[in-house]
Amino acid sequence: MTTTELPLLVLGRGTDSRSEPGVDCPGSLPAASDPDLVARARAAKEALGDRVFVLGHHYQRDEVIEFADVTGDSFKLARDAAGRPDAEYVVFCGVHFMAESADILTGPDQAVILPDLAAGCSMADMAGLAQVEDAWDALEDVGIASSVVPVTYMNSSADIKAFCGKHGGAVCTSSNAQVALEWAYAQKKDAKVLFLPDQHLGRNTAVRELGMSLDDCVVWNPHKPNGGLTPGQLRDARMILWKGHCSVHGRFTAQCVDDVRERVPGVQVLVHPECTHEVVTKADLVGSTEFIIKTVEAAPPGSSWAIGTELNLVQRLANAHPEQHITFLDKTVCYCSTMNRIDLPHFVWAMENLVAGHVVNRIEVDPETERWAKVALQRMLDLPARTAGKD
Repeated sequence: MTTTELPLLVLGRGTDSRSEPGVDCPGSLPAASDPDLVARARAAKEALGDRVFVLGHHYQRDEVIEFADVTGDSFKLARDAAGRPDAEYVVFCGVHFMAESADILTGPDQAVILPDLAAGCSMADMAGLAQVEDAWDALEDVGIASSVVPVTYMNSSADIKAFCGKHGGAVCTSSNAQVALEWAYAQKKDAKVLFLPDQHLGRNTAVRELGMSLDDCVVWNPHKPNGGLTPGQLRDARMILWKGHCSVHGRFTAQCVDDVRERVPGVQVLVHPECTHEVVTKADLVGSTEFIIKTVEAAPPGSSWAIGTELNLVQRLANAHPEQHITFLDKTVCYCSTMNRIDLPHFVWAMENLVAGHVVNRIEVDPETERWAKVALQRMLDLPARTAGKD
C-alpha cells in the first residue's frame, strides 16, 4: 500500500483537485471597512429577488446570517436548496463540502455559489480520496474488505460520499448516525464499519448508542503504513475509525467540563458528538446542532448551560435567550476559522457579481461523482426516522 500526501498550498495560490476546498479567490473584494457594505448587500439581494436563495449555516457570522433566507445545519440547508428549484442562484454561506452537497441535490440549471473558495473544512480534508482508496486496498489485502461497510459523515467531500456509494455504504449526519450504523451492521454477516472522517462521532455513537466497548474500535491513521494497525487488529475490530476530527469540537477537554462545573453552580453541560469520548462521557446532554438549539429554546428561565460547539452559535443562543445563563464550554474563544472566511465583503462581492450577470465561485460536482454520491445520500434518506433519543 502506498500513502499519498496532500500538497500544501499557499492560500490564494493554486488548487489541488484531490483536496476538499479550492483556494483561489478571484476578483477585487470591497474593503471590510466600507461603511456601505450592509446597504450594498441589501441592494444586491433586492435586485436579484427570487432569482437568488441564500443559505446560512448555524456557525456563520451574524453579519452574514442577517441576509440568509434560511439557516440550519449542512444537510438541512442542502435539502432546502433542493426545495427551491426556481432559484437560479443558490448562495451557500458555509463551507465547500456543504456547497457540493447542495450542487448534488439541486437541478442542473441552478448555480451553487460559495462566496469564498477558501472556506473549507479541516475535518473533511483529513480524508482524501487517494488515502481512502489506499485504506480500502489494505483491507482487501487483509481479506476483510468484503465484510466492511463504509459510512461517511456528511462533513466529507463529494468524492468520499461517492466512494461510499460505490462500495455499498451510506452517508450519515450527527442526528442519524445511530440509525445509519444499525443499518450498516445489518447489511452483512459479521459486518465491520469503516467510519469516515470523524473518529469521535463514530466512537461516541458506537459506544454510547450501540453498546460497543472501546476495544471494539480501532483508529486508522492514513499517514502510517497499513493505518498503523496489524492484520489481527483489523480482523478483530467492529469499528474502523478514520483518524479525523473537528478542529473546533476537538479542542474541548474533560478539564473544561470540570472547570465550568466549579465556576457555575448547577450548570448543565451540552455538547456536540464531534467532541472527544472523554468530554461526552462527562457531559449532561449530547446531540446535534439542531438538538442543541432546540434544547436551549425549550429550557426554563434561569437555567444554566455550558455549550461545547462553535462560538458563533453559542453567542447567538446567548443573545436570543437572556433569561438563561449560557456560556461557552472553553474559557478560550474558538470560532470555526474556515467557516468564518465567509464574511460580508465576500458575500457582497459574490452577490454584486450575480447582479452584473457574472457567476463567480460556482461549485460543480462532476456527473460520475454526483451519481455515486447520490446513491450514498439516498441510502441515508431511506433510513427509518429516529423516533426517540437525544439527537
